[in-house]
Amino acid sequence: MTQDTAPRTAGDLASRAVGIRVSGVDKVYPTRRGEVHALSSIDLEVGRGEFVSLVGRSGCGKTTLLRILSGLLAPSAGSVEAGGRPAWVAGRRDDAVFAEFGLVFQEANLFPWFTVAENVGLPLKLRGAGKAARRARAAELCATVGLSGFEESYPRELSGGMRQRAAIARALACDPSVLLMDEPFGALDALTRDRMNLELQQIHAVSGATVVFVTHSIPEAVFLADRVVLLTPRPGRIRSVVPVGLARPRAAGVESEQEFGEIVAGLRRELDRED
Repeated sequence: MTQDTAPRTAGDLASRAVGIRVSGVDKVYPTRRGEVHALSSIDLEVGRGEFVSLVGRSGCGKTTLLRILSGLLAPSAGSVEAGGRPAWVAGRRDDAVFAEFGLVFQEANLFPWFTVAENVGLPLKLRGAGKAARRARAAELCATVGLSGFEESYPRELSGGMRQRAAIARALACDPSVLLMDEPFGALDALTRDRMNLELQQIHAVSGATVVFVTHSIPEAVFLADRVVLLTPRPGRIRSVVPVGLARPRAAGVESEQEFGEIVAGLRRELDRED
Protein backbone atom coordinates (compact mmCIF):
# COMPACT_ATOMS: atom_id res chain seq x y z
CA MET A 1 0.00 0.00 0.00
CA THR A 2 1.07 3.56 -0.57
CA GLN A 3 0.03 6.72 1.15
CA ASP A 4 -0.08 9.94 -0.84
CA THR A 5 -1.88 12.20 1.60
CA ALA A 6 -0.16 15.39 2.70
CA PRO A 7 1.02 15.69 6.31
CA ARG A 8 -1.69 16.96 8.64
CA THR A 9 -1.23 19.89 11.01
CA ALA A 10 -2.89 21.05 14.23
CA GLY A 11 -4.74 23.63 12.16
CA ASP A 12 -6.20 20.91 9.94
CA LEU A 13 -7.57 19.12 13.01
CA ALA A 14 -8.95 22.25 14.63
CA SER A 15 -11.02 23.06 11.53
CA ARG A 16 -12.74 19.67 11.34
CA ALA A 17 -16.40 19.04 11.92
CA VAL A 18 -17.24 16.95 14.97
CA GLY A 19 -17.40 13.23 14.24
CA ILE A 20 -18.30 12.05 17.76
CA ARG A 21 -19.49 14.11 20.73
CA VAL A 22 -19.71 12.55 24.21
CA SER A 23 -21.48 14.69 26.81
CA GLY A 24 -21.66 13.95 30.53
CA VAL A 25 -21.45 10.18 30.14
CA ASP A 26 -21.49 8.06 33.29
CA LYS A 27 -21.59 4.29 33.60
CA VAL A 28 -22.61 2.53 36.81
CA TYR A 29 -22.80 -1.24 37.16
CA PRO A 30 -25.07 -2.65 39.88
CA THR A 31 -23.53 -5.58 41.78
CA ARG A 32 -24.45 -7.59 44.88
CA ARG A 33 -21.93 -5.54 46.84
CA GLY A 34 -23.24 -2.22 45.61
CA GLU A 35 -22.73 0.02 42.64
CA VAL A 36 -19.48 0.10 40.66
CA HIS A 37 -18.80 3.47 39.02
CA ALA A 38 -16.91 2.70 35.83
CA LEU A 39 -17.09 6.11 34.12
CA SER A 40 -17.84 9.57 35.46
CA SER A 41 -18.62 12.80 33.61
CA ILE A 42 -16.97 11.95 30.30
CA ASP A 43 -16.97 14.89 27.88
CA LEU A 44 -15.12 14.37 24.63
CA GLU A 45 -15.25 15.57 21.04
CA VAL A 46 -13.52 13.67 18.23
CA GLY A 47 -13.15 15.48 14.91
CA ARG A 48 -14.43 13.89 11.73
CA GLY A 49 -11.56 11.85 10.29
CA GLU A 50 -9.48 12.24 13.45
CA PHE A 51 -7.58 9.38 15.08
CA VAL A 52 -7.88 9.38 18.89
CA SER A 53 -6.25 6.85 21.22
CA LEU A 54 -7.62 6.00 24.68
CA VAL A 55 -5.08 4.95 27.32
CA GLY A 56 -5.14 4.31 31.06
CA ARG A 57 -4.60 1.63 33.65
CA SER A 58 -6.48 -1.65 33.54
CA GLY A 59 -10.03 -1.19 34.79
CA CYS A 60 -10.15 2.56 34.08
CA GLY A 61 -13.10 2.22 31.72
CA LYS A 62 -11.45 2.37 28.28
CA THR A 63 -13.33 -0.62 26.93
CA THR A 64 -16.53 0.45 28.70
CA LEU A 65 -16.37 3.80 26.92
CA LEU A 66 -15.69 2.12 23.59
CA ARG A 67 -18.65 -0.22 24.08
CA ILE A 68 -20.88 2.78 24.77
CA LEU A 69 -19.56 4.46 21.62
CA SER A 70 -20.25 1.28 19.64
CA GLY A 71 -23.84 0.95 20.82
CA LEU A 72 -23.17 -2.31 22.66
CA LEU A 73 -23.63 -0.78 26.11
CA ALA A 74 -26.02 1.92 27.30
CA PRO A 75 -24.64 4.80 29.37
CA SER A 76 -26.17 5.34 32.79
CA ALA A 77 -26.28 9.07 32.10
CA GLY A 78 -25.26 11.47 29.38
CA SER A 79 -25.49 11.40 25.59
CA VAL A 80 -23.48 10.43 22.51
CA GLU A 81 -23.76 12.03 19.07
CA ALA A 82 -22.19 10.94 15.80
CA GLY A 83 -22.06 13.29 12.84
CA GLY A 84 -24.44 15.63 14.65
CA ARG A 85 -27.06 12.90 15.09
CA PRO A 86 -28.10 11.55 18.51
CA ALA A 87 -26.77 8.02 19.03
CA TRP A 88 -27.49 7.54 22.74
CA VAL A 89 -30.04 9.82 24.40
CA ALA A 90 -31.81 8.99 27.67
CA GLY A 91 -30.65 5.39 27.44
CA ARG A 92 -32.10 4.87 23.95
CA ARG A 93 -29.95 4.06 20.95
CA ASP A 94 -30.49 4.97 17.31
CA ASP A 95 -29.65 1.84 15.33
CA ALA A 96 -29.37 3.83 12.09
CA VAL A 97 -26.48 5.83 13.55
CA PHE A 98 -24.60 2.78 14.83
CA ALA A 99 -25.06 1.02 11.48
CA GLU A 100 -22.42 3.43 10.15
CA PHE A 101 -19.82 2.22 12.69
CA GLY A 102 -17.18 -0.47 12.19
CA LEU A 103 -15.80 -2.49 15.10
CA VAL A 104 -12.49 -4.34 15.54
CA PHE A 105 -11.64 -6.30 18.68
CA GLN A 106 -8.52 -8.00 20.05
CA GLU A 107 -9.70 -11.30 18.59
CA ALA A 108 -10.40 -11.27 14.86
CA ASN A 109 -13.58 -13.35 15.36
CA LEU A 110 -13.63 -14.56 11.77
CA PHE A 111 -16.00 -17.37 10.85
CA PRO A 112 -13.71 -20.38 10.33
CA TRP A 113 -15.95 -21.94 7.65
CA PHE A 114 -15.88 -18.77 5.52
CA THR A 115 -13.04 -17.69 3.27
CA VAL A 116 -11.40 -14.30 3.74
CA ALA A 117 -13.57 -12.85 0.97
CA GLU A 118 -16.72 -14.30 2.52
CA ASN A 119 -15.82 -12.95 5.96
CA VAL A 120 -15.04 -9.50 4.57
CA GLY A 121 -18.23 -9.44 2.54
CA LEU A 122 -20.49 -10.65 5.35
CA PRO A 123 -21.70 -7.19 6.47
CA LEU A 124 -22.69 -6.47 2.89
CA LYS A 125 -24.54 -9.80 2.66
CA LEU A 126 -26.47 -8.91 5.80
CA ARG A 127 -27.53 -5.67 4.06
CA GLY A 128 -28.73 -7.54 1.00
CA ALA A 129 -25.83 -6.95 -1.40
CA GLY A 130 -25.46 -9.44 -4.24
CA LYS A 131 -22.61 -11.92 -4.56
CA ALA A 132 -20.80 -10.04 -7.34
CA ALA A 133 -20.87 -6.77 -5.37
CA ARG A 134 -19.62 -8.53 -2.24
CA ARG A 135 -16.73 -10.18 -4.06
CA ALA A 136 -15.72 -6.94 -5.74
CA ARG A 137 -15.75 -5.02 -2.45
CA ALA A 138 -13.86 -7.83 -0.69
CA ALA A 139 -11.17 -7.78 -3.37
CA GLU A 140 -10.85 -4.01 -3.06
CA LEU A 141 -10.52 -4.15 0.72
CA CYS A 142 -8.12 -7.09 0.67
CA ALA A 143 -5.88 -4.95 -1.52
CA THR A 144 -6.23 -2.05 0.91
CA VAL A 145 -5.16 -4.15 3.92
CA GLY A 146 -2.45 -6.12 2.12
CA LEU A 147 -4.31 -9.43 1.66
CA SER A 148 -4.46 -9.60 -2.13
CA GLY A 149 -4.09 -13.23 -3.18
CA PHE A 150 -5.56 -14.54 0.07
CA GLU A 151 -9.22 -13.93 -0.72
CA GLU A 152 -9.98 -17.65 -0.96
CA SER A 153 -7.93 -18.63 2.10
CA TYR A 154 -9.57 -19.73 5.34
CA PRO A 155 -8.75 -18.13 8.72
CA ARG A 156 -6.82 -21.24 9.86
CA GLU A 157 -4.44 -20.68 6.95
CA LEU A 158 -3.54 -17.14 8.02
CA SER A 159 -1.14 -15.73 10.59
CA GLY A 160 -2.45 -13.68 13.50
CA GLY A 161 -1.58 -10.42 11.78
CA MET A 162 -3.28 -11.50 8.57
CA ARG A 163 -6.44 -12.44 10.47
CA GLN A 164 -6.51 -8.99 12.04
CA ARG A 165 -6.11 -7.43 8.60
CA ALA A 166 -9.13 -9.42 7.48
CA ALA A 167 -11.07 -8.23 10.53
CA ILE A 168 -10.20 -4.61 9.71
CA ALA A 169 -11.27 -5.15 6.10
CA ARG A 170 -14.59 -6.58 7.29
CA ALA A 171 -15.11 -3.55 9.57
CA LEU A 172 -14.53 -1.29 6.54
CA ALA A 173 -16.86 -3.24 4.24
CA CYS A 174 -19.81 -0.85 4.56
CA ASP A 175 -17.62 2.27 4.40
CA PRO A 176 -18.13 3.28 8.04
CA SER A 177 -17.86 6.87 9.13
CA VAL A 178 -16.47 5.71 12.51
CA LEU A 179 -14.05 2.87 13.24
CA LEU A 180 -13.79 1.69 16.86
CA MET A 181 -10.84 -0.54 17.79
CA ASP A 182 -10.37 -2.29 21.14
CA GLU A 183 -6.72 -3.38 21.49
CA PRO A 184 -6.77 -4.98 18.04
CA PHE A 185 -3.04 -5.79 18.09
CA GLY A 186 -2.69 -6.72 21.75
CA ALA A 187 -2.31 -10.44 21.09
CA LEU A 188 0.30 -10.07 18.33
CA ASP A 189 4.07 -10.37 18.68
CA ALA A 190 6.05 -7.13 18.81
CA LEU A 191 7.31 -7.17 15.21
CA THR A 192 3.89 -7.96 13.77
CA ARG A 193 2.31 -5.30 15.98
CA ASP A 194 4.75 -2.66 14.73
CA ARG A 195 4.03 -3.62 11.12
CA MET A 196 0.27 -3.49 11.72
CA ASN A 197 0.58 -0.01 13.24
CA LEU A 198 2.35 1.19 10.09
CA GLU A 199 -0.38 -0.33 7.95
CA LEU A 200 -3.21 1.00 10.11
CA GLN A 201 -2.16 4.62 9.66
CA GLN A 202 -2.19 4.02 5.91
CA ILE A 203 -5.65 2.41 6.08
CA HIS A 204 -6.87 5.38 8.11
CA ALA A 205 -5.52 7.83 5.55
CA VAL A 206 -7.25 5.98 2.71
CA SER A 207 -10.59 5.41 4.47
CA GLY A 208 -10.92 8.84 6.08
CA ALA A 209 -12.86 7.28 8.97
CA THR A 210 -13.00 8.74 12.46
CA VAL A 211 -11.04 6.29 14.63
CA VAL A 212 -11.14 5.68 18.39
CA PHE A 213 -8.43 3.21 19.38
CA VAL A 214 -8.03 1.59 22.81
CA THR A 215 -4.58 0.39 23.87
CA HIS A 216 -2.46 -0.26 26.95
CA SER A 217 0.65 0.84 25.06
CA ILE A 218 1.48 4.53 25.32
CA PRO A 219 4.06 4.41 22.47
CA GLU A 220 1.49 2.73 20.23
CA ALA A 221 -1.11 5.34 21.18
CA VAL A 222 1.27 8.20 20.35
CA PHE A 223 2.46 6.63 17.09
CA LEU A 224 -1.07 6.28 15.75
CA ALA A 225 -3.03 9.20 17.15
CA ASP A 226 -3.74 12.83 16.43
CA ARG A 227 -4.62 13.11 20.15
CA VAL A 228 -4.23 10.78 23.13
CA VAL A 229 -6.92 10.73 25.82
CA LEU A 230 -5.75 9.56 29.25
CA LEU A 231 -8.35 8.15 31.66
CA THR A 232 -7.95 8.09 35.45
CA PRO A 233 -8.34 4.90 37.51
CA ARG A 234 -11.93 3.96 38.29
CA PRO A 235 -14.18 5.76 38.11
CA GLY A 236 -12.74 6.67 34.74
CA ARG A 237 -12.55 10.40 34.10
CA ILE A 238 -10.59 12.22 31.44
CA ARG A 239 -7.37 13.34 33.12
CA SER A 240 -5.75 14.89 30.07
CA VAL A 241 -6.02 15.15 26.29
CA VAL A 242 -2.60 15.36 24.65
CA PRO A 243 -2.18 16.48 21.03
CA VAL A 244 0.40 14.64 18.95
CA GLY A 245 1.96 17.13 16.59
CA LEU A 246 4.15 14.65 14.71
CA ALA A 247 3.83 14.96 10.94
CA ARG A 248 2.21 12.18 8.94
CA PRO A 249 2.92 9.69 7.53
CA ARG A 250 4.95 8.40 10.49
CA ALA A 251 7.80 6.03 9.76
CA ALA A 252 9.09 3.27 12.02
CA GLY A 253 12.00 5.41 13.23
CA VAL A 254 9.78 8.14 14.67
CA GLU A 255 9.96 6.49 18.12
CA SER A 256 13.59 7.62 18.41
CA GLU A 257 12.76 11.29 17.81
CA GLN A 258 12.97 13.67 20.79
CA GLU A 259 9.41 14.98 20.39
CA PHE A 260 7.99 11.45 20.37
CA GLY A 261 9.93 10.55 23.51
CA GLU A 262 8.79 13.71 25.30
CA ILE A 263 5.12 13.00 24.55
CA VAL A 264 5.45 9.41 25.77
CA ALA A 265 7.30 10.48 28.93
CA GLY A 266 4.69 13.14 29.69
CA LEU A 267 1.85 10.65 29.35
CA ARG A 268 3.63 8.19 31.62
CA ARG A 269 4.06 10.87 34.27
CA GLU A 270 0.36 11.64 34.06
CA LEU A 271 -0.45 7.95 34.33
CA ASP A 272 1.66 7.65 37.49
CA ARG A 273 -0.07 10.51 39.30
CA GLU A 274 -1.84 9.41 42.47
CA ASP A 275 -4.75 11.90 42.43
